Amino acid sequence: MFAVLTFALLGILFILFKLILIVEMREVCVIERLGKFRAVMHPGIHFLIPFFDRVAYRHETREQVLDIPAQSCISKDNIQIDVDGLVYIKVMDGAKASYGIEDYRRASVNLAQTTMRSEIGKLNLSQTFSERDTLNETIVREIDKASDPWGIKVLRYEVRNITPSINVIHTLEKQMEAERNKRAEITLANAARDSMINLSEGDRQEAINLSEGDKQKQINEAEGRAKEIEIIADATAQGISLIADAANQPCGDDAIKMRLMEEYIQQVGNVLNTADVSILPSEIAKLEGFFEGMDKVTATAQGAK
Repeated sequence: MFAVLTFALLGILFILFKLILIVEMREVCVIERLGKFRAVMHPGIHFLIPFFDRVAYRHETREQVLDIPAQSCISKDNIQIDVDGLVYIKVMDGAKASYGIEDYRRASVNLAQTTMRSEIGKLNLSQTFSERDTLNETIVREIDKASDPWGIKVLRYEVRNITPSINVIHTLEKQMEAERNKRAEITLANAARDSMINLSEGDRQEAINLSEGDKQKQINEAEGRAKEIEIIADATAQGISLIADAANQPCGDDAIKMRLMEEYIQQVGNVLNTADVSILPSEIAKLEGFFEGMDKVTATAQGAK
């Protein structure tokens, strides 16, 4: 009797277990009745018909990250590179994800690989590095278009690593070194050219400054000579005027003769001091006659007055 009750209790518990279905928040359940699709159960508590209804599939509704293994691709410029990445997907329709494809995860990975290989073949090696965003968007668009019947949504794709072969890396390093040397030579050439230009500009400016200075010097010297002549002329005129006034004074004639004698003797002394050869004037004996002649000239000048 006790055994019968035990089996009856276990049977009731089993029926209750088959009758009640609790779906968690992070998933959906696909229910089949007698092997045929019945409904998609969303998070919450649901009741089934025992032995008729069963949970055929459970799908994760959160965003899933699938690792895309590295694969060998050939770029547009015939360079072999290894590319891997990550694809982010989300189940949008549990029924399609169950019956539209055998394994949507594996199908998504394979589709991402083939699409990536196709898109890499359209780009040069340099473009695969510089246009990653464009490459990611193109792969997402192509995968999402093909995976729509599978009931999943491709949210984004990220290229993780782009690795050229060892020979290509060595070739690229040599190319970059040659490019750096080229830029260095161009920089040095430009520096030498700029230096020559600056030196020539400096020489030109120096010549202009020297010519301007010489020009100003000549102008200043000319103005100085003109001023000197003007001053000497004024002084001479004043001197003549003073001499004329002095000649009208008593004993003015004697003073003029004395002044002339002093000037003559001083000039003769200067000539004798500065000459390399001592020369005695041939008419030195006639100095007395010279002074007498000067007396006559002075007398005549006074008589004229």
